[in-house]
Amino acid sequence: MGYEFIIAETRGRVGLITLNRPKQMNALCDALVRELSAALDDFEKSEAIGAIVITGSQKAFAAGADITAMRDFSYMDAYKNDYITRDWERIKTCRKPVIAAVAGYALGGGCELAMMCDFILAADNAQFGQPEIKLGTLPGAGGTQRLPRAIGKAKAMEMCLTARMMGAEEAERAGLVARIIPTDKLLEEALITAEKIAAFSLPAVMMIKESINRAFESGLNEGLLFERRVFHASFVLEDQKEGMAAFADKRKPVFKHQ
Repeated sequence: MGYEFIIAETRGRVGLITLNRPKQMNALCDALVRELSAALDDFEKSEAIGAIVITGSQKAFAAGADITAMRDFSYMDAYKNDYITRDWERIKTCRKPVIAAVAGYALGGGCELAMMCDFILAADNAQFGQPEIKLGTLPGAGGTQRLPRAIGKAKAMEMCLTARMMGAEEAERAGLVARIIPTDKLLEEALITAEKIAAFSLPAVMMIKESINRAFESGLNEGLLFERRVFHASFVLEDQKEGMAAFADKRKPVFKHQ
C-alpha cells in the first residue's frame, strides 16, 4: 500500500514505520495518523512480522500535532469526530511489541505518540516535552496520564505547566526512555533490538506485553493472578516445549511462533 505521510517497510521480521512530513517536522495530521493506523493493521495481521519500530528523522520524531489543522475546531468538531481517540490510539491496542526510536524533538502529540509505544529508545539529541500550555490548552493524547506514570507526578507536573523540555539523559534517569543511543546509530540499534524480540516466540512475546501492561491497569494481587494464569497457559505452546527442550539439550531453540 502506498502512503503519503509515512514510509512502511519490512526488515526481516521487523516492520519499520517512518513518519515522513519533513517540512512540518513530522507534525501529526489526521491523514498521517490514519496511515500509521493502517500500517499497524497490516503489520499486526502479518505472520511474518514479530515486532514494529516507529521512527522519524534525526531532527524530529514528531514535533507535535498539526496546530494549523485544529486551530479552528469547535467543541463539537472535536467531540463528534472523536478527535485523537479515533486512529491515534491504535498503537496501544497493537498486540505485537512497538518500539519508538526517537531522535530530535518529540513534543506534544509526538511525545504522547512515543509514550503509546511499549518502550522508547532515544538518540542522544532527543528532546521530550508537552508544550500545550503555550497554546492555551492541555495535552490530549495521554500527556497528563502516561507521563506521570512514566516519570512521576513532580516532573510531569513541571513539564506540563512550564513547557520545559527534557533531554535524553534526564529522560533516561527519570524512566521515560529505556536507553540512549548515539544519533547516527539509533535506527540500526532499534532494528537490532526489534529483530532480537522478533526472533523469540511471538505468542510468548505477546503474553509478556499483555502481562506488563496489566500491571498498570490493576492492583498487585490481580496483576499477579493474571500473570500466573498466562504463565500456566504458556504450557500449551509448541514454542514452550521447544524452548525448554533446547535448554535441556544445550542447543539453540527453533521457534515456530505457535
